[in-house]
Amino acid sequence: MAKEVPCVKTTFAAGQPWLAVYPPGAPARVDSADYALLGDVARDMAQRKGSAPAFSTVMPNGMCGTLSFAQVDRLSDAFAAYLREVLRLEPGQRVAVQIANGLAYPVAAFGIFKAGCVLVNINPLSKAHEMTHVFADAEPSAIIALNMIGDRLGEALKETPIPHVIASEAASFFPPSSRRLIRFVQKYVRQELPPLNFRHTPIAKALALGARQVERGANVLAYTQGLDSSALGCLQYTGGTTGLSKGAMLTHRNLIMNVTQFTSFRGDDMRETDHVLAVLPLYHIFAFTVNLLGFFMRGAHSVLIPNPRPLSNLRKVFAKQPISFVLGVNTLFNGLLNEPWFCADPPKSLRMSLAGGMALQAAVATRWQEVTGTPITEGYGLTEASPVLTVNPLGREKLGTIGVPLPSTEMKCVKEDGTEAAIGEPGEIVARGPQIMPGYWRQPAETAIALRGGWLYTGDIGTMDTEGYFRIVDRRKDMILVSGFNVYPNEVEEVLARLPGVKECAVVGVPDPLRGEAVKAFIVRSDPALDAATVREFCRTELTDYKVPKFVEFREDLPKSNVGKILRKELRTDPH
Repeated sequence: MAKEVPCVKTTFAAGQPWLAVYPPGAPARVDSADYALLGDVARDMAQRKGSAPAFSTVMPNGMCGTLSFAQVDRLSDAFAAYLREVLRLEPGQRVAVQIANGLAYPVAAFGIFKAGCVLVNINPLSKAHEMTHVFADAEPSAIIALNMIGDRLGEALKETPIPHVIASEAASFFPPSSRRLIRFVQKYVRQELPPLNFRHTPIAKALALGARQVERGANVLAYTQGLDSSALGCLQYTGGTTGLSKGAMLTHRNLIMNVTQFTSFRGDDMRETDHVLAVLPLYHIFAFTVNLLGFFMRGAHSVLIPNPRPLSNLRKVFAKQPISFVLGVNTLFNGLLNEPWFCADPPKSLRMSLAGGMALQAAVATRWQEVTGTPITEGYGLTEASPVLTVNPLGREKLGTIGVPLPSTEMKCVKEDGTEAAIGEPGEIVARGPQIMPGYWRQPAETAIALRGGWLYTGDIGTMDTEGYFRIVDRRKDMILVSGFNVYPNEVEEVLARLPGVKECAVVGVPDPLRGEAVKAFIVRSDPALDAATVREFCRTELTDYKVPKFVEFREDLPKSNVGKILRKELRTDPH
């Protein structure tokens, strides 16, 4: 996939010591890729792999649905034709995707790419007001959403209407008998399917209408003829210095080159014969790039898990699927190690695991090796970098580090005065390469903060050792990382401030053995009767679950600077 350059052992440059530890055959640079546009991937893979399984979805009860590479291509053609011919969308218009891991996701994603439209990933667990913010900012012309979130979606659509809504379901593309049974259980037993009180089109009907357009001669290839690789492919919402969610603009080239970078570096680990457990949601940039795009381009089989909680939901998957590769965060690996059924019978087909999204704890990595007999490799990235920047080289992993920069990636640590930090000296990690976004959607001021002189300023404090391995020391921003998902204190504090009885509040992240970090709220009460249970219950009505404070501490006052700013740093380090 990558265009290689001369052997890195003789070409590594001063300031890039990591090149000397690259795996044999790994290029120092990648200057081209096999694809210009993301929609081309599905067509090529259908030719190469045809009837081989590309994606499967496995329910907790073991029921399974599968799409082949050829089916993903055909169905995404139909979805592209529906967007362009039926809805009359134009290239560059945004289409939101708000569905959990399932077979509808790759169909929608590659259909959007083939239509020349821009995919906007949205967490289906978002509250209505969180959706409203993204809808207002991205201005999607259409959305494909899971029918299970219809109540919250309906609330958001009242505030920020979207012209076209396509409804998906958890068992889309399952065998008819399984689909009917799953729908019956969801609707009548678990009562998980709220009425959709807004105009919408079921995904099956949308695809039928699109397929009819293809049969009548719609030229799907023509939809992207005017686009080049610099065209916007995805809006991936993330936070930043203000704590407000904003869209990182990721181009077709950003995403394709990032896949090319990590497959050229660790390609021997990502095999065509792999069965990859996709527990992380595909709307998260880590799984989006590595699972949806990376392993798909390798011709591997991705096993999608709609809901891994509780972790016993994975028991049938490991029993029925020859899982060889697991992509996850520290909390997943730690959680599995605390499941007796997993430790008693670890998967015999497992060969490799990749950790990202949050720091991998050394104790977890060590015990995983002991229990499964296989390693976990840690990498590092962020949304603005598509996301992968570093990974540990095969055979030369350093536990506790995030590895070394990928081919064509430059990284360094800089001090507050802008000069480069010395070896081992802490500084803000900055990076540049073909995977770096061109900026934030409609946010020139935020873009200017993040991108300076061609470098992406990550906000993470780290060090680099003599061999070019990086370590994360601390976070400059006050962001809290809960199971790999960002929580921004300003957003939680704004909700707390609306609770009667709260005089002052501050939110910080504290270490948590299961989630990496947990949200802790410090509150000064104006009503002495206010208790922690009331605080949490109020937050659950306003915030996604992982943002709700796990810990609540009441105080008489909060530490402040001489200008009255609450000092979160002191709250994080206060032994009380």
